[in-house]
Amino acid sequence: MPGRLVGVEVQNLGGKGGSVLIYRVIMACALPLLIGFSLFQRLRGRVGAGALAERLGFGSVPEPGPTLWLHGASNGELTSARWLLDQIMAQRPGLRVLVTANTATARAMVAGWGLPGVVATLAPFDTAGAAARVLARWRPGAFLVVENELWPGRLSQSARRGVPVALIGARMSARTAAGWARLAPRLMRQMLGGLALVSAQDDASQRRLVDLGLDPARLGPVVMLKSHGLTVGGSTTPLPRHRVLLAASTHPGDEAMILHAFAAARGQFDLLILAPRHPRRSAEVAVTITAAGMTFTRRSDGAMPGAAPVFLADTLGEMPIWYGMAGVTVIGGSFAALGGHTPYEPAAAGSAIVHGPDMANFAAPARALAAATAALRVEAQHLAAALAGLSPERQRAMAQMAQGVLAPDGDAEALVAAILGLLR
Repeated sequence: MPGRLVGVEVQNLGGKGGSVLIYRVIMACALPLLIGFSLFQRLRGRVGAGALAERLGFGSVPEPGPTLWLHGASNGELTSARWLLDQIMAQRPGLRVLVTANTATARAMVAGWGLPGVVATLAPFDTAGAAARVLARWRPGAFLVVENELWPGRLSQSARRGVPVALIGARMSARTAAGWARLAPRLMRQMLGGLALVSAQDDASQRRLVDLGLDPARLGPVVMLKSHGLTVGGSTTPLPRHRVLLAASTHPGDEAMILHAFAAARGQFDLLILAPRHPRRSAEVAVTITAAGMTFTRRSDGAMPGAAPVFLADTLGEMPIWYGMAGVTVIGGSFAALGGHTPYEPAAAGSAIVHGPDMANFAAPARALAAATAALRVEAQHLAAALAGLSPERQRAMAQMAQGVLAPDGDAEALVAAILGLLR
């Protein structure tokens, strides 16, 4: 089957006509702007010295042997695929893996994993030249794309080289599907036609992808990546767990609101662990904490929670530790129109879940939690009162229910086997 599907890829995406050609011309015209923006980020210190070279497709060359290319947008997407990568590498000893990301923080996170044979770089620009250079250097046996990172340039260049592409943890909301159907249905059909395997994260996403033009024969098992392979850390704080509140993956605006609610709920909580989505915002968040009249310690200074009322968790790769310490987790990005972040990790750690009204990125698990009264959905103005009402007994009950609702979802072994079947 992989050979037949790769042949279809070349027909659908490797040709010279259609929407992909138009897209290619647009990206070629945009390349000077992309280069200029990358140089601007370098001047601002947001990316390293080699960032532009990586964006242009120049970078590390792997040692000889079988290779795999894995791409995810940022921290959350790549973290969700970590367990899958571990299993693939365990079953294919000696496999070399290129992991690309759109953000420098995600690149640093993957490098921090320290996995033998894994190289992390920034994703190449979606131009024919940049994508072709990555493929020519690495010659991957397969290209794995996480969630909804469909880029025509990379797909078409993969098709030209006969590299099978798998979309894993595929997410397609009703709103996004309607947008594709209205604005670029032909381009979406061409991209979906270039996929050898699609594993959606839920049944609704799978149906929408088929409606947009995906051949049902390409469907693999439905697997919610974020529900598998979760690890949690044990508590090392001197405080009882039910006295610790975690604000996870916060965005601008979240911190001030949560600090205010924490101050109002000090009868229930003694410690707030504040973990911004992007650690580069550390200085900005520190100003917000000080403006709220609170003292804090900072993880990037080597501190651990407990010495001050607020702990700023401004590092990468340590979220399992903070989840393991907290009796309650407030999910960032859910109080504004940002779609929220994963409820799976706090649930797996046994932390009660509180979130705002917008959990669009995790609509199905949020609905399941609500149906079981296993999470607390609150408006921003009611957060303080909600936190004040979370007794130790209620925290434990909510956490236990959430663990039952968000148990690992989907046939992980079947997904691993399908991906291994693509690797040549």
